[in-house]
Amino acid sequence: MLVKRPPPKQVSTAAPEGRIHLDVLVSDAAGKPVLSLEPLDFKIMDDNQPRKILSFRSFDGISVKPDPPVEVILLIDATNLPFQQVSFTRQEIVRFLRQNGGHLAQPVSIMLLTDAGLRVQPRPSVDGNALVTVVDQIKGSIHTINSAEGAEGDLERFQLSVRKMATIGENEARRPGRKLLIWVGPGWPMLDSDNYLFSDKDQQRYFDTIVETSSRLREARITVYSVHAADPGLGAMPDRRFMYQGFLKGVKSSQQADTGNLALKVLALQSGGRILGPDNDLAGQINSCIAEVNAFYTLSFDPPHANHPDEYHDLKVQVEQPGLTVRTNTGYYNQP
Repeated sequence: MLVKRPPPKQVSTAAPEGRIHLDVLVSDAAGKPVLSLEPLDFKIMDDNQPRKILSFRSFDGISVKPDPPVEVILLIDATNLPFQQVSFTRQEIVRFLRQNGGHLAQPVSIMLLTDAGLRVQPRPSVDGNALVTVVDQIKGSIHTINSAEGAEGDLERFQLSVRKMATIGENEARRPGRKLLIWVGPGWPMLDSDNYLFSDKDQQRYFDTIVETSSRLREARITVYSVHAADPGLGAMPDRRFMYQGFLKGVKSSQQADTGNLALKVLALQSGGRILGPDNDLAGQINSCIAEVNAFYTLSFDPPHANHPDEYHDLKVQVEQPGLTVRTNTGYYNQP
């Protein structure tokens, strides 16, 4: 059953001292995982400076499996889903859970976000049929913020969604292992219209939230995936699906902070994840995410001395072979 998430304990949002650990996915031109790479094949660039790789592990999901297993978190975002898509989304998730007779390859947990807060399944399970009963309970739990509230409603959905993303990172950081957070829904508003005026204090608050959210997701070893169905109601409207691309660069100071830097798709790509959809094969999108769950590398390095709090560092992991794509965290905030 889904239960109400208790309020998180107050903890420091500063990145812990010590090594930076990265989960790294490498794929070829066809999108298939590339296995059997060695430490010498990798190079870590931190603000364009090479860093020494201090630890290295390779997982192929067959002979070498992650322990504990990678957990898949399916989050149903009823707060931001159009009302007409909630039922369809639930049906697609049920279709995914019932594949292979309900025998799931990875432990899966269900989360539900509504305007009442975040509800979670206490323990992950590999029994898809049992999880279907959890999803079926969602029917009477949908309470969405009224879209007729306009800018005020958009601001409320933005604040709730971003706050709960950080809460997930904080809670999952207490548990070992890598996690895939598959966020099912279009994401929250980017607050880019003239209806919003941000003061210097607002920008500082958004910068603090960017640092907090980015750090918590990385420390929890969460890779975020954005999946969602097509919305037929957007057919005659300007295409806003790619606005996030203007906010992918790391934010170094409060003067650069914008609500767009906290968009779901931005957080997904910055965590090493992917953006799928929009199309109506949601089960297929979820399967595509999970297909790469067990083939990855873990690297670590020591960050340099930080000159000031929340010092942003750009990260790139390179592989000395042409034609390969490398995905991992794109940056981190260093602390003195």
